[in-house]
Amino acid sequence: MERFMLQVAHLTGALARLALWVAGVGLVLMTAFIAAQVFWRYVLNDSIIWTEPAAVMIMGWFIFLGAAVGIREGYHLSFDVLLYVLPHRAKMVLYTLSDLFVTAFGCGMVWYGSSLAYKTSGNDMPSLGISGAWNFLPVVFGGALIVLFSAERIARRAAGLPTNRFGDDAEVEAA
Repeated sequence: MERFMLQVAHLTGALARLALWVAGVGLVLMTAFIAAQVFWRYVLNDSIIWTEPAAVMIMGWFIFLGAAVGIREGYHLSFDVLLYVLPHRAKMVLYTLSDLFVTAFGCGMVWYGSSLAYKTSGNDMPSLGISGAWNFLPVVFGGALIVLFSAERIARRAAGLPTNRFGDDAEVEAA
């Protein structure tokens, strides 16, 4: 089981790195589009009509992909005060419970994001000439990655392995 989980961690780690690279490239592209728009508007006294909707769409991609990677790495928001006084087994139960809630949230993202993408797939964004579904696909892909990465964290914890890339010292020491 441990060997299998390490192989899964290797694959999901590669997927997380890819998602992080896509998010990083998206951030750079969004910045370049906005900079070009400002230059065209204030220096050339003209406007590029597609930069703002493209930047907003790209922003959705890097936000949701980055959030999924944050889930995998254990950087998501949490309220840890109670965890400082609980025994190790209770901490592991609460960590798993938290991951289950995050998994359910990711499932909701996939479900409702797919519904929104389907409902807007027939609409074209006028300035970009592409389907309106592209605005909601980041929710679907981000949600799918959140489900995958949360399930991995639960499975790694069940196998007695650390749940993030850097290794959770408290989990390793107590295991």
